[in-house]
Amino acid sequence: MSTENVLKVENITMQFGGVIAVDNMNLEINKGEIVSLIGPNGAGKTTAFNVITGVYAPSNGAIYYKGNKIVQNHPQGKMKKLYRGENPAMYESHRVLAPTPDKITCLGIARTFQNIRLFKSQTVFDNILIAKHMLRTSNVFTATFHLNGKEEARMREESERLLEIVGLTDVRNELATSLPYGKQRRLEIARALATKPELLLLDEPAAGMNPQETLELTEFIDEIRKKFDLTVFMIEHHMDLVMEISDRIYVLDFGKPIAEGTPEEIRNNPKVIEAYLGGADDE
Repeated sequence: MSTENVLKVENITMQFGGVIAVDNMNLEINKGEIVSLIGPNGAGKTTAFNVITGVYAPSNGAIYYKGNKIVQNHPQGKMKKLYRGENPAMYESHRVLAPTPDKITCLGIARTFQNIRLFKSQTVFDNILIAKHMLRTSNVFTATFHLNGKEEARMREESERLLEIVGLTDVRNELATSLPYGKQRRLEIARALATKPELLLLDEPAAGMNPQETLELTEFIDEIRKKFDLTVFMIEHHMDLVMEISDRIYVLDFGKPIAEGTPEEIRNNPKVIEAYLGGADDE
């Protein structure tokens, strides 16, 4: 496994009013790894993903992608008085960096969502092609005068090839929402792959799947990791999937990281067991 750092989350806190959803989170992911983020419902996992992908600007902290700082903020305005996290002054002298999700995607970070968000009125093929347009170099002028024909043809060819790789060629002309649930999940992952990411964030990809679909998904994630030379960061509640596929696991509880390690280490960690099962009541 490579030791080249792809993602580094440094002292990230996300506070909404008086509620701290993510509390001074630190983590690192190296190239080629599959790293899972687990924790009870409401632990702050999806909020962490939203900060990494530009949906939220963090209340404090910084994020690095491939060694370059891409996100940075510190408590300011009303948050200066409301802030209850750690290190409030650490980034005050640094410039605020708050790229929008499309800018994050262009850097090479793509994601899926806990609730499937396909383009419902579009076909399977068009869902992929629309994502490809994220990387287009044409503009209004070249499109108006049909000067972008070669680029459009290349994107359509790449979309067809991607559908073949992920096993969706036979349903290319179906509406996305007409697919069985498992194939909709696969399509959402394929749409993310269409943006040519190096880091793929999967938010509960096995949610709503039966055991057979979960097994197929586990094999699919490992397969695309190898075929596309991906680094994968995943939120998941299906522990069989997490333990089977993860190189390392981080655990959140009430927004705060409480453990990090290999699947075997996490499985036997007393703090993790207590977070999921609850501690014994004092007598």
